[in-house]
Amino acid sequence: MSKVSYYTADGLKKLKAELNQLRDVERPRASEAIGEARDKGDLSENAEYDAAKEAQGLLELKISKMEELVANARVIDESQLDTDKILVHSNVRIKNQTNGAEMKYKLVAQSEADLKAGKISVDSPIGQGLLGKKVGDIAEINVPSGIMKFEVKEIWRD
Repeated sequence: MSKVSYYTADGLKKLKAELNQLRDVERPRASEAIGEARDKGDLSENAEYDAAKEAQGLLELKISKMEELVANARVIDESQLDTDKILVHSNVRIKNQTNGAEMKYKLVAQSEADLKAGKISVDSPIGQGLLGKKVGDIAEINVPSGIMKFEVKEIWRD
């Protein structure tokens, strides 16, 4: 069973645009590369042909996965979300209980995650550990280096 992912309208629009780019531009390029390599002679000794076929296979796999993502995507109306607890598309300010550092993140779908922009995936260990928490709660999160504790300081919507 496929997993439903929640996106902003803008995030889903970007995902669809990327899928269209792969289908409408990259797929024809891959077919063209195979055709050019095929025209160069004996296929049994043609490394260029083999590489083009492999690249096409990887592209088709990527397209297939993105089509599944789009099919299972749901647009979320952020204005209707509860700000009492952390949900997908929540903005949060958390404090690391070990070193006192404060961080701000927005929890998003995996394909929208961008750490530089402060967007973390709800599927990440920190994202999963924060889901459902309220202001004042301590989230104990298993990370590769052990257990980290974060205090939820603030929750808001854009």
